[in-house]
Amino acid sequence: MESFKLWISLLVLQTLLSISRTTAVVPANCPVVFREYIGALGKNVTFSDVPINPNVEFHFLLSFAIDYTNTNSPQPTNGDFLIYWDADNLTPSHISSIKAKHKNVKVGMSLGGDSVNGKNATFAPTSITSWVRNAINSITKISKEYHLDAIDIDYEHFNVDPNTFAECIGRLLYFLKQNNVISYTSIAPYADDSVQEHYLALWRKYSHLIDYVNFQFYAYAKGTTIPQFLQYFETQRCNYKGGKILVSFGTNNIGGLSPENGFFDACTILRRQGKLHGIFIWSADNSMKDHFLNEKLSQDLLARAT
Repeated sequence: MESFKLWISLLVLQTLLSISRTTAVVPANCPVVFREYIGALGKNVTFSDVPINPNVEFHFLLSFAIDYTNTNSPQPTNGDFLIYWDADNLTPSHISSIKAKHKNVKVGMSLGGDSVNGKNATFAPTSITSWVRNAINSITKISKEYHLDAIDIDYEHFNVDPNTFAECIGRLLYFLKQNNVISYTSIAPYADDSVQEHYLALWRKYSHLIDYVNFQFYAYAKGTTIPQFLQYFETQRCNYKGGKILVSFGTNNIGGLSPENGFFDACTILRRQGKLHGIFIWSADNSMKDHFLNEKLSQDLLARAT
């Protein structure tokens, strides 16, 4: 354990000294992908519950790891991440098993989320250097224990300026990729002024480290139409220029363009235009009640796009 900590400390120091905007990192091969958040709601969903199309790259995203204490009154831990997903049903052995059974499956973890024990999961570093150091240590440990392939950034509340957020997350992503801790990275913004301000600051400086933009299109108003959805997509393509924007919907009837109102028709239009890089769903926990019908439909559509 001490040798592991020493190794991490030396690598962190190297990262903090050498990182720059132009530092080269080999990009991941990013095929058309289906992604699903899983484990946030404690509904006992397992990886094997979810149908997996063998012809589609499939990413599970464990939800969430959060740098807050797991107490009745949670407090920020300055980058020391704890597991908040359903750890009883989504274990390292379960990950090894689902990967062995389905060679197209990868598993990542999402950081942050909306809330922790009823309190906003606010991004609250003490300093850039200390947060990055602690985050590298805790995330590397979790990633190795759970055999993870990906990291998703899903902070939605902030008490720091956009540049501080960008530097913390950018340096973390650089370390994780440069040292082969993970292969894929993504961010999960949505159309809120504060959220966009922070993620666009990160994108402007560190977009070369980000493989996918899991844009939360379900955060738009309920009853979104197909033309509105396509316009929203174009707006975010302009915001995250050059990025692989993934389209999305929620299976909790939250908002945006639903499958019942034309989501898959919109996807077909984007596919014909060569703009469909993938679909993600929030979340497997909510999809159990419908026997994962929309997961099947999403993957079938993507399989036709490859």
